[in-house]
Amino acid sequence: MADNVKRRDACESLRAIPLFRDATADDLESLATHLIERRFPKDAIVVDEGLTGDYMYVIRSGRVKITKASDDGREKIMNLFSIGDFFGEMALLDEQPRSASVTTLEPTQLLALSRRDFMALLKTSSTLALSVIQELTRRLRDTSEQASSVSFQKVQQRTRGLFERLAREEGGTDPCRITPNLTHQQIADMIGTSRETVTRAVKRLKADGWLQQQGKRYVIPAEEHLVP
Repeated sequence: MADNVKRRDACESLRAIPLFRDATADDLESLATHLIERRFPKDAIVVDEGLTGDYMYVIRSGRVKITKASDDGREKIMNLFSIGDFFGEMALLDEQPRSASVTTLEPTQLLALSRRDFMALLKTSSTLALSVIQELTRRLRDTSEQASSVSFQKVQQRTRGLFERLAREEGGTDPCRITPNLTHQQIADMIGTSRETVTRAVKRLKADGWLQQQGKRYVIPAEEHLVP
C-alpha cells in the first residue's frame, strides 16, 4: 500500500512538470521507476562544460543558471531554469561533451534520468519524444532571438526583451508578468554588456513606466496599468 501511494505521488509530481504534462499514465509509471532524486545546495555545479554526461535532469524545485566560459575565462549566462525545466539532454542525444555548465542558484531538487533509460523511453513513447522535440525547438528559437538581439538591438531593447522572455517562461496567472529573481550582473551576462549599463537601462525602463520591481524580481505591468 505504501509503495502504491509513493508511486502515485511521484506520478502526480511528474504530471506537474510541463515536459511530462501530456504523458500517458503508463509513461509516467515508467518514468517514476527510472528517475533518481538528487539534491544540491546553493552554488553547486551540477554539469561541467566540456565533460561527458550520462544523465539529463528535470528541476523539481529550485533554480539553476546555464553558463558558458568565454575564451578569456569570463562567464556568459545563457539561461535561467526553474521548476519544470530540464537540461543535459543534448549530451545524451549526441554523446558529445557537455556544451555548457549548470550551477544551482538556490537549494535545488533534481530528477535524474540516465542515457540508457532516456533513449529507451524515447524509443517506446512517441508522446515523450514529441514533447522533447517541441521543447528543443522552443529553445532553438530563443537562442536565435538572443543572437539577433545582441547583434542589432540597443541595450535598453535587449534588456526589455530579456525581461519579457523570462517573465513569459516564468508563467503565472497574474495579468502583471513577473520575472524570476535577477541581479544586474546576471542581466548583464545574459545580454552581453556591463552591469553599469544594465543599471542605467533598468532605471530608464522604470522611469518610462514600463517596469516595476519587487525585491529581486521585475514586474511588467498589464497594459492597462502602464504609465502613459
